[in-house]
Amino acid sequence: MSLPQKPPLPSAPELQSPVPSPCINVCQMEPATGLCRGCLRTIEEIVAWGSASDEDKRAVWAEIRRRESEIDWG
Repeated sequence: MSLPQKPPLPSAPELQSPVPSPCINVCQMEPATGLCRGCLRTIEEIVAWGSASDEDKRAVWAEIRRRESEIDWG
């Protein structure tokens, strides 16, 4: 997946309490990857977010950071 620019995600959200949502209101699923173009979450992660524990949310943030590092931001 190649995007024109890196989305502005919050600084160190994993350290905040409560853990903030990574949503930046660019809600478009990328068919090739199954990830939201805005927040880099799967639909399953998005749906589960509201009832997830802070521990689970931190795990999602870790996945987002991993995904960020693998994307060619062009």
